[in-house]
Amino acid sequence: MKLPIRPIVGLLAAPLPIIALVAVPAGAATKPATQALRGDVVQAVGHSARVGAVPAGRSLSVTVSLTPRDPAGLTAFLKQVADPASAQYRHYLTVKQFADRFGASASSIAQVTAYLKGQGLTVGQATANHLSLQATGSAATVQKAFGTSLATYHDAAGKRDFFANTAAPVLPANIAAAVTDVAGLSDYATYSHFSTRLAKPAASKAVTGLTPAKARTGYNVASAISAGYNGSGSTVALLEFSAFKQSNITTYDNYFSLSTPTPAVVKAGGGTTDLSGEDEVELDIEVVQALAPGATIKVYEAPNSDAGEIALYSLVVSNDVPSVSTSWGIDEADETASNRTALNTDFQEAAAQGQSVFAASGDSGSDDAGNGGTSVDFPASDPYVTGTGGTALTLTSAGAWSKETAWNGSGGGVSSYFATPSFQTGVNTGSKRSVPDVAADASPSTGWAVYSEGSWAEFGGTSAAAPNWAAFTAIYNSEARAKSKPAFGYANNTIYTLAASSSYGSAFHDVKTGSNGAYSAGTGYDKVTGWGSYNGAGFLAAELG
Repeated sequence: MKLPIRPIVGLLAAPLPIIALVAVPAGAATKPATQALRGDVVQAVGHSARVGAVPAGRSLSVTVSLTPRDPAGLTAFLKQVADPASAQYRHYLTVKQFADRFGASASSIAQVTAYLKGQGLTVGQATANHLSLQATGSAATVQKAFGTSLATYHDAAGKRDFFANTAAPVLPANIAAAVTDVAGLSDYATYSHFSTRLAKPAASKAVTGLTPAKARTGYNVASAISAGYNGSGSTVALLEFSAFKQSNITTYDNYFSLSTPTPAVVKAGGGTTDLSGEDEVELDIEVVQALAPGATIKVYEAPNSDAGEIALYSLVVSNDVPSVSTSWGIDEADETASNRTALNTDFQEAAAQGQSVFAASGDSGSDDAGNGGTSVDFPASDPYVTGTGGTALTLTSAGAWSKETAWNGSGGGVSSYFATPSFQTGVNTGSKRSVPDVAADASPSTGWAVYSEGSWAEFGGTSAAAPNWAAFTAIYNSEARAKSKPAFGYANNTIYTLAASSSYGSAFHDVKTGSNGAYSAGTGYDKVTGWGSYNGAGFLAAELG
């Protein structure tokens, strides 16, 4: 029997980063007080060898995240917009409304901009949500502006070279109060994607894995698609740290006779030409096209760095894309505290605007850090993000859903940083958030047929589960629009409220067997598969009639 749970009534906001006062030496009383932004140095600095200095003339770009206005008011609004008893329930904000109420004030933006320009940096316009600024300049100018040194390092364990700030940025006290994070002081690329590829089939063998037809019948959305609810009129954003090749997508579409809109590339933080994660991006695109062939896909591409990550999420919330999926993440402990704070604000904005944000929960089971303990992945662990775990799917001979068991690689467990959100109080007796929230097929042995890098392969990983759920929200939004019903909105609100209702058994596939190491699947919510996967027709009927 599933455990009881209350509808969402509120969430705890993440604290602002710790700011330390820097003492002013005697005789320098006329100098303005300064403050250091703690938690803004990558952990890799502590276990890597310093080998030199960043050339003074090297051009750098940084993203400065701004302190939101009225964080207590934002928390109160998120409580109301997620409470079915509130008059504000599902009355989401536009980007402009969010910026006007909770973004940094015009005077604060002007103050930070003037400071950065005064230090010799070139500063762009604030993002639409009034929460970040882009600035560029030489390494020497950046070091002067942020009161820190930039050095080059060699990480023997990770077999990589990188540059990073040697200490936390130091700013005048009035500027530091308006800033939560400075990203771009390091190019240590640590964001991993969560896809697992089986051996490529021999040329003589048929393509193996989930096809569009099997995925649609397996997750019971074939009837919705036949009725015209195929994601048309809805946009899915795929957040990536790699580029892709459209020729592979075209081959996939032609093979399965799909008529889909061509994915559009949106560059964040300068975009990227790196193809090292090409298979990841192409998996994400093909999963969405298989399930929601009418949806518009926007592929947001950014450099694989902390600055790229900040730019990526800042842009997608400023663009207010209704359905968002990311298959890239990092062990919670490896995300800097200031980055985590800045991104949490972006995710709060997404919730306030009614965006559905899904993130793969990782492919390392209950040990995301790989150190023999228990840990979870970020951003899946953020309470305003829907962590998406993995299952192994079995279909009947007719292609319908037969059963799902927990995939042993499904990331899940307990956050070390985020408090238990109110929507989980009925299923979580601890003080920290549990992950994941939902799941979908991710086992490589029951994976997706994907065309990437010039050949067919069968792919698994929670990277396949996150875009699966994002595609379903596009289907949902198509039907909701046609029936003049509210869109899916902030996903954890919709999911946990429905899971607490009598429709749970018809809307979800409850995954009751399997383990990810430290945790086991069971009846109702669990730390391996969350509430389970969606039963498309049942879910749509329960929510939209």
